[in-house]
Amino acid sequence: MPTVSYRAYGTSLRYVRSSLSEMKQARIKSLARILLQSGNNNMANEVEEAGGIGVSAASGKGKAGSIDIDIDISSCCASCGIAEVDDIKLTTCDANCKLVRYCSVACQRDHRPSHEALCKKRVAALRDEHLFAQPGSTHLGDCPICFLPLAIDRSKRSMMSCCSKLICEGCCYTIKFREQNPSMKRTCPFCRCPLPGTDAEIDANIMKRVKANDPVPTRFVGIRRHDEGDYGSAFDYLSKAAGLGDIEALYRLSAMYLEGEGVEKDRKKAVYYMEEAAIAGHPEARYNLGVIEWNNGRKERAVKHWIIAANQGHDKSVEVEILKRGYTEGLVSKGDFAAALRAHQAAVDAMKSPQREAAEKAEGENIKQM
Repeated sequence: MPTVSYRAYGTSLRYVRSSLSEMKQARIKSLARILLQSGNNNMANEVEEAGGIGVSAASGKGKAGSIDIDIDISSCCASCGIAEVDDIKLTTCDANCKLVRYCSVACQRDHRPSHEALCKKRVAALRDEHLFAQPGSTHLGDCPICFLPLAIDRSKRSMMSCCSKLICEGCCYTIKFREQNPSMKRTCPFCRCPLPGTDAEIDANIMKRVKANDPVPTRFVGIRRHDEGDYGSAFDYLSKAAGLGDIEALYRLSAMYLEGEGVEKDRKKAVYYMEEAAIAGHPEARYNLGVIEWNNGRKERAVKHWIIAANQGHDKSVEVEILKRGYTEGLVSKGDFAAALRAHQAAVDAMKSPQREAAEKAEGENIKQM
């Protein structure tokens, strides 16, 4: 009689003697799940109850006439062992651990005590894997005119009230320089709408975009309300902007939860919103996460955050944190430190252009004249 070797997650369980002609594949999978859930002492009893099949105490490979069958454990209920066949459909664990599946809510409830610890560990590992992945770019993206990455410095970009597009200082400077010609009208660099002449017109344009559920002006109004001290209104606007997908709004909400402005202090929510912003490419949020982890004594995690921020072109992460804390304390190797410096410089260079340099030079000259 042939011997069937049941294996799960690369681990050989035991040999089960059976006649393959008398068992369907679905029954084999269900039996394998039962073997997984049972302990070594009760394994023989479990197999006998499942179908009167004897269990060999031998383990490993090499027996003559043996047949290895790889069982996909994800196709069986983690509690009762029933296989996903015909009208039986399995659902994943509610915690999204991606380890087990269940045929019913009752099975998930019964299996929770034995699965909870492993589930939490797996969910935390998946979260860290997502959290420490290097974003492809910052949350700002590219200037819609020159298609170069927008600078992290907020003073080097402008929001157009008519279309709510973020335009880099280089493109704004070039358009203004061209509009010195009296024959040219002052228009938006992106949508070419006439630029508003008064603050009232600017506010009207912004509120119009807010009513259209545009996340950028909604966040802009929220920040303005915060600066004015109206924290309740600021929280409402920022929450709406975050719900519409604005990453900067997530970062601002984390700060409000951290300080208890307009909402009860909640450090857990503050860290959550900060992590969501960092995952989406917000370098300042990433830097602050590193500070929090460092203060909590988890220095290796802090250095990981700072390296990711440095790779995005965040100056402070390189000049202060990685250099003075990570590298000097031996938490960052010489090779990793050199790689972070190169990546940082590459990100900074990608944000440069002749137009942006000309705008920065002109701004410096204006400041000197003042």
